Amino acid sequence: MSLKTYKPYTKSTRTTILVDRKNIWKGSPVKSLTRGKISSGGRNNLGRITSRSKGAGHKKRYRIIDFHRNKIDMSAKIERIEYDPNRSSYIALIKYSDNTFNYIICPANIKIGDEIVSGKSKEIKAGNCMPLSDIPPGTLVHNVELIEGNGGKLARSAGSSVTLSGFDGDHAIIKLSSGETRKVRSACKATIGSVSNPDQKNIQIGKAGRNRWKGKRPMVRGVAKNPVDHPHGGGEGKTSGGRNPVSPWGQSAKGLKTRKPKRSDQFIISRRKKRNK
Repeated sequence: MSLKTYKPYTKSTRTTILVDRKNIWKGSPVKSLTRGKISSGGRNNLGRITSRSKGAGHKKRYRIIDFHRNKIDMSAKIERIEYDPNRSSYIALIKYSDNTFNYIICPANIKIGDEIVSGKSKEIKAGNCMPLSDIPPGTLVHNVELIEGNGGKLARSAGSSVTLSGFDGDHAIIKLSSGETRKVRSACKATIGSVSNPDQKNIQIGKAGRNRWKGKRPMVRGVAKNPVDHPHGGGEGKTSGGRNPVSPWGQSAKGLKTRKPKRSDQFIISRRKKRNK
């Protein structure tokens, strides 16, 4: 895929950069592999807003993706590659030899007509799914399971991948794109290759309206509000808030650790890289 720019007929087209989808399926998805998706507008079951700056956006159906790849030793053919409005990567419609269809996360460098398979000791080819124990170290994989048989959880977004570094007993050592190194059971399955649509990170939306189509509403700065609405609000002229950054409810917005330790933390060998401030 390549990037697409526009002639500067308007202020928005001057800066817009999008991914060219000329080779992507233009029709509707397989209806039996979709379900309705109701927009919450950032509200919980009581109707209270729990996630701000969400609402409206274009209607879309959820595509049911097969993250498990449980049809062992049954070959499948790539029928078409589709756009999915619910995720950054593309999805591939595959047809198994028993004439059933499924959607999977589309790997990079895969073409219509290619054959893929899931099982033990298969060919190291993009799209094939197998346990980590059958994959040689140094291979890029995606859709990696954290718990055996629980479906892929890691490296599912556009352009992402995980590097298999080696093995330690019955565990595989993987390095994530964030820089974190952790252990996963060798029996957990992964799909060979990286995820499609790596140019997603280079998109420039060009105008605010495109964010509204996605269901993203404007976010108002705290210093622009009144004191009754935000701790940073009020003041004469342009003021910087007068205190360390906090949320509208007074909780520190920088450096405060709120995450509780998880049992899976014992499998983390080294933490992810810290962002440059």
